Amino acid sequence: MPFVPDAIAVQAPHNRRLMALFAVLGFSAGLPFYLFATVLFLRLARHGVDLTIIGFFGWVSLLPTFKFAWAPLLDRFAAPGFTRFWGLRRGWIMLAQLGIGISIVGLALADPDRNLAVTAFWAVLLAFWTTTVEIAADAWRVELAPDAATQGPLSAANLWGYRSAMVAAGSGTLIIADHWGWTLAYLAIAVTACCAFPLVAITARDEHATTASRWNALGVGALATLVAYLAVAVLAAAVGWAVLGMAQQMGIGAKSNVTTPVLVIALLPFVLMALALPRIRRMGPEAPLRRSAALGPYIDIFWRFGYGSMVLLGFVAFYRMGDVLALNMSKPLINAVGYTLTQVGLADSWVALATSMAGVALAGWMVTRWPYGLSLTIGATLSAIGNYSFVWLYHMPVAPWVLYVATGLEQFGHGFEGTVFVVYLSLLVNPRYAGSQYAFFSGFAFLLPRLIAGAAGALTKVIGYDGIFVISGTLTLAPLIFLPFLARLKPRMATDL
Repeated sequence: MPFVPDAIAVQAPHNRRLMALFAVLGFSAGLPFYLFATVLFLRLARHGVDLTIIGFFGWVSLLPTFKFAWAPLLDRFAAPGFTRFWGLRRGWIMLAQLGIGISIVGLALADPDRNLAVTAFWAVLLAFWTTTVEIAADAWRVELAPDAATQGPLSAANLWGYRSAMVAAGSGTLIIADHWGWTLAYLAIAVTACCAFPLVAITARDEHATTASRWNALGVGALATLVAYLAVAVLAAAVGWAVLGMAQQMGIGAKSNVTTPVLVIALLPFVLMALALPRIRRMGPEAPLRRSAALGPYIDIFWRFGYGSMVLLGFVAFYRMGDVLALNMSKPLINAVGYTLTQVGLADSWVALATSMAGVALAGWMVTRWPYGLSLTIGATLSAIGNYSFVWLYHMPVAPWVLYVATGLEQFGHGFEGTVFVVYLSLLVNPRYAGSQYAFFSGFAFLLPRLIAGAAGALTKVIGYDGIFVISGTLTLAPLIFLPFLARLKPRMATDL
């Protein structure tokens, strides 16, 4: 089915209702994120899983970096049943939201992580459906807000919701787990994810459908969700079985140092893109690859930016690298220092929420008024300070105020940096391929960081927790060397042929 804008998309570019809607969409996508990331890492640490293996679990977060592989499907095809009533974007959001609820329940029942393959299976499924919600919501946001003035408020609202949900899921899960166990903690978040609150807001507009078509759409959509979930589960199990088999054959385990091969793998995308660029630049508008439904959106990026795309993608790949390293190792560090789950949960609740929202709000205001180069520089600097604060925490005696200060600095910096980065990526997108191209940019932004972060556990054993956070802060500042080149980069237009 070709793309047809949702009903709300033909209204004003943004208003309070749209900002509220995107805050809810952000909440829906952010709620499960910590459950397969930092909260899961802390849960594994509490169950005595080796630090190297915990680092390997960071590769579950690699799945969202490959969302460009299925993003074109969400641009071109309908979610059966749901799209007919709710529209293209909201139809996919509804389907994926149900998948998220099922996955969280599965991850809850995997406690106490005696079978790590089963835990990884449910974590991968949760990552897939969370990413699908993000693809649909991001595409809709880019379509509604094509410039910085309109993109800033919607991006800020979306990140308010996203980071609020991350805080709620992170702190709530830890506090419940400390008193009643991990299974009940995950089930509580599953109930929240499946409750009517986010779904009602997403599906609020219904101007054309009859009551009969509503129930028909719900029935077909529910059946399609079940079929899609089973298909993805089978695929995930098959791929996981193959990967585990390869790892065993290669002798990869808790004592393995995989840093060097990971770095080699991380460089391959850059090499392949550099080799393909000369041919892409010579393509005319009728070239089969440019008109391809699967590859056309991505070919368009390299055609428009040419050789400058290598500089652009280098910046995109490095800008959030320090944050990802910090995200993967922050909870194991806090656990090693000796803080309780309740103390961590309190730090991740009111402290993280207040400082994160302040960072997002300031960045959302700044990107509409200041040059993007300055905003990106300030974001990287604040984020680096947040990462360095964990070096200070590591060497301080255990005290709640120390944890609160470090958490506050980290969340403020990451909130500011993340908002600026989202707006910048959104402005790189060709609106004709909103979902696919934003999925590519935002996925590529975390490909290299998450590949390297998977080896962070092994590296931490060598250089220590303080060493890994010194590296993460420094890597956050490193991509600023790209900014003078990006300031002169202008995309090629179709009329330039």
